[in-house]
Amino acid sequence: MSKFERYLTLWVGLCIVVGIVLGHFLPGVFHLIGAAEIARVNLPVAVLIWLMIIPMLIKIDFASLHQVKEHWRGIGVTLFINWAVKPFSMAALGWLFIGHLFRPYLPADQINSYIAGLILLAAAPCTAMVFVWSNLSKGEPHFTLSQVALNDTIMVFAYAPIVGLLLGLSAITVPWDTLVLSVVLYIVLPVAAAQLIRRRLLDAGGDAALMRVLSFLQPLSLVSLLATLVLLFGFQGEQILRQPLVIALLAVPILIQVYFNSGFAYLLNRLAGEQHCVAGPSALIGASNFFELAVAAAISLFGFESGAALATVVGVLIEVPVMLSVVAIVNGSRDWYERGMAAPLDPVKRRWR
Repeated sequence: MSKFERYLTLWVGLCIVVGIVLGHFLPGVFHLIGAAEIARVNLPVAVLIWLMIIPMLIKIDFASLHQVKEHWRGIGVTLFINWAVKPFSMAALGWLFIGHLFRPYLPADQINSYIAGLILLAAAPCTAMVFVWSNLSKGEPHFTLSQVALNDTIMVFAYAPIVGLLLGLSAITVPWDTLVLSVVLYIVLPVAAAQLIRRRLLDAGGDAALMRVLSFLQPLSLVSLLATLVLLFGFQGEQILRQPLVIALLAVPILIQVYFNSGFAYLLNRLAGEQHCVAGPSALIGASNFFELAVAAAISLFGFESGAALATVVGVLIEVPVMLSVVAIVNGSRDWYERGMAAPLDPVKRRWR
């Protein structure tokens, strides 16, 4: 992780301040940007989201899907957490905390929108940052790569139905045309473009050419994320100044779901007898979110000034410090994990007897 990435939370905090200040003093500029849309898709944000997502997707080799069978226990646990637990647990936490416990302290007209943002955040498993978390936890790289490739493939087909189901259960009207358009625009097309770029780079110059381009694109990806946040907080600034407690309250269900899902995945891998080098990234993938997609979908579905957009941005704000704490827990508990596994690990051959 570069120094710039390590201090992502600091840069996000600065973007909040810059966005609020600019939104307060230059509201006309932000309204002009907000009006630049086609079919409810904001064009400046669409460009920024593509610059965010494509460099991350270029890292993924979908040919690695054949390696899924090598770590079937960890793959099974992660898929279960990502697609059968995390979106639904987040929806339940949103209903409990935002819809009930914190309702008196939040703007009444934004309650459903906040819950929708939390659902959008949890329904897509993280694509890029998990490579960083896996490396820090000494994770099995082939497992991480194959798991991310499999998740991205599933996301193309499952994201819209899961989001539509949970938004429907939340009594939120689902604009299906916009939701499907968001999936095509922010998942299908970027995946196709990224794989085309990856293939051409490998054909032209091999891994060295790929790494050179990625080293150039990665900072551009983070700058695009931060620019998007400036826009978001430029629109959200007045509401935040009136209700500064909102960000802290929205962070509560996000924090709970991260620790719950990572802990649940870690324990299930231990019970299944999976190696620690797989259980670590499995827990981290199971807990982290594809917040770039969530931000884009929230803007498309509900607009810049919505509570949904703000809720997804809170996910960005706490992503790095929270996931680093999960990495520390995973690394610090390795001895405990290996003492209680379902089968003994052969330390020489590194496989199960």
